[in-house]
Amino acid sequence: MSVPNERATRSRLTALLGRQPIGGLLVAPYVIFIVAVFAYPLGLAVWMSFHDYFFTAPGVPVDRPFVGLDNYVAVLKDPAVRQAFGNIAIFLLVNVPLTVVTALLLASGLNRAVRGLTFLRVAYFIPYVTASVAVVGVWLYMFTTNGLVNEVLGPVAPDPSWLVNESLVMPNIAVFVAWKQLGFFVLLYLAALQNVPKELYEAASVDGASRLWSFRAVTVPGVRPATVLVVILATITGANLFTEPYLLTGGGGPNGASTSPVLLMYQRGIEQGNPDTAAAIGVLLVLGVGLLALANRRFVRGD
Repeated sequence: MSVPNERATRSRLTALLGRQPIGGLLVAPYVIFIVAVFAYPLGLAVWMSFHDYFFTAPGVPVDRPFVGLDNYVAVLKDPAVRQAFGNIAIFLLVNVPLTVVTALLLASGLNRAVRGLTFLRVAYFIPYVTASVAVVGVWLYMFTTNGLVNEVLGPVAPDPSWLVNESLVMPNIAVFVAWKQLGFFVLLYLAALQNVPKELYEAASVDGASRLWSFRAVTVPGVRPATVLVVILATITGANLFTEPYLLTGGGGPNGASTSPVLLMYQRGIEQGNPDTAAAIGVLLVLGVGLLALANRRFVRGD
């Protein structure tokens, strides 16, 4: 083989495999995982949403005709779907700001030299790693009609109670999710606070800045990349809400006031046997979450 041909072959191999082929080999398992768990199901959902799809016995050949946008039209005209997306909007309006503010304040406190620091960090992280069913049991004990919170509030307790009140059920679930996931976001902020130069706080102190002003002028800008990540993760997690309304309200009650799009997908696709409309709801949810995450990212970064 001539030298020019060898160089051409090497150039093609480099273009195909990159300069470090071992890197492609190392990331191959993760790429396979992404394709199998995320890309393929999403592609199948998009295909299902454009067809008259229904479940059959394995191996049974059936015709699933192309129906165009019929499933999307049916979904957009469905009041239950509009209600579910409205519910998740209420959830995000309560959950995301509460998560960001509370996590940042707690992380700032835990970043200081305080007594019992290790205990506090573990205490905030325990709900995140605890099984959802167990934590839901604690929340039910607190917020049912005869629960601990109503016993403390006495005559000022809401009627109907928290989890059967159409106006209060979604904010209550938003607070629950913020509390359960708080430990994870506190850890993200703690890691970000380690990278904020201490010289900035010293300079602010020399200039006579109070702790509140130092927090506003040094801490908040210093952890802005972490805030972008927290906002996006909280938005994605909230948009995929399923376990909490399913367990806390018995499947989206009262009157669908706590039904999330993912819970509605389960009800339509599995319980009612309409996977095509469920797939259409899922595709709309993915598009909505993607646009919302992009808007959040640009807003928090100040672009």
